[in-house]
Amino acid sequence: MARLDYFAPGVYVEEVDRGSRPIEGVSTSVAGFMGFTEDIRGDAELFKPMLVTSWTQYLEYFARPNSNGFTDFDAYLPFSVRGYFLNGGGRCWVTSIGTQLPGVGSDSPRQARSIEIPRRGNRPSLNLAIRPGQGEKGPIHIEISDGAPRALPPAKNADGSTKPIEGNSKGGASPETPPNPREFFSIKVCRDDRVLEEYHHLSMNPEPQNQSATYVVEALKNSEYVVLGDVAQPGQPIARRPLNGEYDLLPPIPNSTPEKFSREVEGNRDDRTGVLGLFEIDEITMLCFPDLMRAYEANLLTLDQVHGVMETMVSMSEGGTSGSNPGPTNRMVVLDPPPDRVKPQDVVEWLDEFGRRSMFGALYYPWVQVPNPNNAGRPILVPPSGHMMGVWGRTDESRGVYKAPANEVPRGVTGLASTSTLENKNFSIRSGSIAFANFRTVVFASGVREP
Repeated sequence: MARLDYFAPGVYVEEVDRGSRPIEGVSTSVAGFMGFTEDIRGDAELFKPMLVTSWTQYLEYFARPNSNGFTDFDAYLPFSVRGYFLNGGGRCWVTSIGTQLPGVGSDSPRQARSIEIPRRGNRPSLNLAIRPGQGEKGPIHIEISDGAPRALPPAKNADGSTKPIEGNSKGGASPETPPNPREFFSIKVCRDDRVLEEYHHLSMNPEPQNQSATYVVEALKNSEYVVLGDVAQPGQPIARRPLNGEYDLLPPIPNSTPEKFSREVEGNRDDRTGVLGLFEIDEITMLCFPDLMRAYEANLLTLDQVHGVMETMVSMSEGGTSGSNPGPTNRMVVLDPPPDRVKPQDVVEWLDEFGRRSMFGALYYPWVQVPNPNNAGRPILVPPSGHMMGVWGRTDESRGVYKAPANEVPRGVTGLASTSTLENKNFSIRSGSIAFANFRTVVFASGVREP
């Protein structure tokens, strides 16, 4: 029977129920990641998921300005996210669990959330950060505006007088060359609506002429609230002058402790933090936690704690925890084996220790070898989950959700952790949900992806 609630002219499509349908696959097109990042900027927050649609956008939120996004302690998340996009992945949500390993480098200057104030051509001029000890009191607001040079006294004659002489009506025998007013600027340091410090007659010239201004680094070196650096040298002072505008300096990123790290990783559903918060994003259909193994390597988590996090992720994907349903049950969790388990029998033994099987979990092994930009491109072994989730997305996009992500070449991979696994052409674990097979250059496990 035709519907009568079409109130506007147009073309409408009605689906008619023709009985039972064949099994359909569920698209795995949106990924969720958790791990350590180099920085947390913009609208991104610690332990809260942030939508990222490209590697460039990832750098905007989770990398320092003009950086490649990789950490100095070789966190696995940047490699996984980059591998995801390289292999055809699309939208993803990223949750940063910190910029340092918990309990390490809590006083490191890398914890300061500095910003680079631009000049003409969008090049950096000044680097500003909150002075240590001031971050706990809240963010600081910086205002940069035009500023005139100091009024110069009239030049003196040879006899010491300032009496005007013929040809110089303003006084002084040798009038000074007036400075270019566009070179000078002022800085206000504010918190909330209160002005904390003001600096006027500033210049980017380390040796200002005629004492008409003060070099900005020299003027702010004793500031109680900010630390400033000149990152624009060399060049003409007027060309290196920072652009006028308002800039926010955020407090340093808090560094977790080994004692509370496990609790922060699990997170809170109401606050949308940690693992539980990531599952509150309904559009996420596949998840991984590559830095779970980085925490295990750093002895931040024991193997039992690692199994506990894995169990939480698998249970949440199955659709229930504590008697509640966190979202649609169309998610897959992609797990990684520990770095010291590279052979098939090692992985079997480790899965037996985990003691969990699920239709909503998948495991890939062995670890993959990729170039490390922070080490002159030398290879580094990383968990394969991020790269393989990219392969899932690419397969869904190019072939369809009915096509298994098999016989696909993972991009960005230069080798494997162990070549001995390549001898096993078909090795399976009798779980009904995890199967290992060799597809060209990588040995991986794929789980059932149908609902």
